[in-house]
Amino acid sequence: MLKIEKLKVEVGGKEVLHGINLHLPRGKVHALMGPNGSGKTTLIMTVVGFSRYKVTRGRIYFKGKDITDLPVHERARMGIGLAFQRPPIVRGIKTRQLVEMCAGGREVDVEAIAGELNFTEFLDRDVNLGFSGGEMKRSELVQLMAQNPELVLLDEPESGVDLENISLLGKAINRLLERDLKPTEGKSLKELRAQRKKSALIITHTGHILQYVNADVGYVLIDGHIVCSGNPKEILRTVERYGYEECAKCLR
Repeated sequence: MLKIEKLKVEVGGKEVLHGINLHLPRGKVHALMGPNGSGKTTLIMTVVGFSRYKVTRGRIYFKGKDITDLPVHERARMGIGLAFQRPPIVRGIKTRQLVEMCAGGREVDVEAIAGELNFTEFLDRDVNLGFSGGEMKRSELVQLMAQNPELVLLDEPESGVDLENISLLGKAINRLLERDLKPTEGKSLKELRAQRKKSALIITHTGHILQYVNADVGYVLIDGHIVCSGNPKEILRTVERYGYEECAKCLR
């Protein structure tokens, strides 16, 4: 689904990512952990294609196609969706309008989608204007559900959100990833998930979202380098016990 090879990225003339390699298969959920300022958001914004993030070396492939030089809107049309860490306020545009735009011309039941996240009352308000952190994150997920992307990129979905809303967001993320699964008699949820077509890359600093969304592989990013990969829960336990400084030893 997503293949990143030897990726180096500059922001404002400073190299932030130093040769990243990451392969995300179809149907899998990967989690990228790391301290603040390690380059996690830079990586995800580069995958989406924002011009501020300049690729100086390496390539990005999505579904086998080189997208390194494609603009943001073409990547979105191909099936890449993003939830921002800090979603912007958009005055003069109602949330309902934005959700309809995210559907890309497909007919969607906006009320039903919003209802899944207890978000219906916010549809006729300007995008994120006066929203709490949890309300902004729910708005992002409503938009993603309307877009229905194949690759879901989530930048710190638990940031600025209380524990009750983290649980709600986790359940919504799982529904989004399993949206195209069709229940089959005699098959367990685990077997159905093995047939999942959507993939996700979740960026997290605290790891709280991983209590609600099962990740297949975890990575730790330190100073623009991926220093380890493995079982995300085991990595998280190590980080909780020793801090990211223990991971930094691998880089040194």
